[in-house]
Amino acid sequence: MAYLFILLSLQLGKILIMPISSKSAKKQKTAKLEVVKAPKTKPYNDIDLNNWKLYENIKTGTWWEFSAREKKNGHSYDYHGNYIPQIATQLLERYTKKGDIVLDLFFGSGTTGIEAKNLERRCIGVELKQEMVDYVSEKFTPKELVVDVNIIQGDSASAETKEKIKARLDIMGKKEAQLLILHPPYDDIIKFSDKKEDLSNCATTEEFYDLFKKVAKNGYDLLEQNRFAALIIGDKYANSRYISLGFECQRRMEELGFVTKAVIVKNITGNEKAKGKTANLWRYRALSGGFNIFEHEYIMIFQKTKLKKVKK
Repeated sequence: MAYLFILLSLQLGKILIMPISSKSAKKQKTAKLEVVKAPKTKPYNDIDLNNWKLYENIKTGTWWEFSAREKKNGHSYDYHGNYIPQIATQLLERYTKKGDIVLDLFFGSGTTGIEAKNLERRCIGVELKQEMVDYVSEKFTPKELVVDVNIIQGDSASAETKEKIKARLDIMGKKEAQLLILHPPYDDIIKFSDKKEDLSNCATTEEFYDLFKKVAKNGYDLLEQNRFAALIIGDKYANSRYISLGFECQRRMEELGFVTKAVIVKNITGNEKAKGKTANLWRYRALSGGFNIFEHEYIMIFQKTKLKKVKK
């Protein structure tokens, strides 16, 4: 057996020498080495599954509750009807990688674009009203409007707007978007404009569904295969009956080829603007009319993928 000799100490002027085998020496060296695993991620996000316990901020349940709206990091409640920034944070961290492009076909006040910029993603947003495009553009620097956030004025259901989005994707170095976000008007609950292309101006709820489906079809065609889409929507109460806008829109998205991955219920209590002024009125109306007050909305997650055939 081969031996190595190492100096241990000096005692009484003598050198003490202890023999150690070469195998033991190698063992001591290797014991100090730490094995670093390469990150284990999915094709659609940057979450390292080797360290999955570190992502406590990522919600994986079907009940999302937020006590208040985020009003920092560029966000504000300056537009009635925009969804809260925390939803954008959850969706972008769960379903995109840094540098990915998020397509928002109901851009509104720019919540998706602001959070995309915050999380080092990119965004293409489509907004029907030119005055809204001008207003939201002020939230970004001229450079950001070229590199990070592209805002298109147009009708999200039209072929013309679809071609404009394709051109922007090409400029940004992609053929398709990596995440689709849809936050349409909840039928005619809030009127956003007087334009006939506005989903909030549909004469009937059936017309609303048809126009929504056209927008979703454009989104489907512009979304990369196996990537995800999110629909943020609530229901309505009209003519003394409950109308399930959410599940009707879900059905139409599935008709286009989307596969439903999750239906999340999110609280809206405390998130509505000026709700406190009308809370008692709505409570009286609920007691009088036999209905319940909406305190939730839906976040429906879909994937553009083919369903696996179930063996019989």
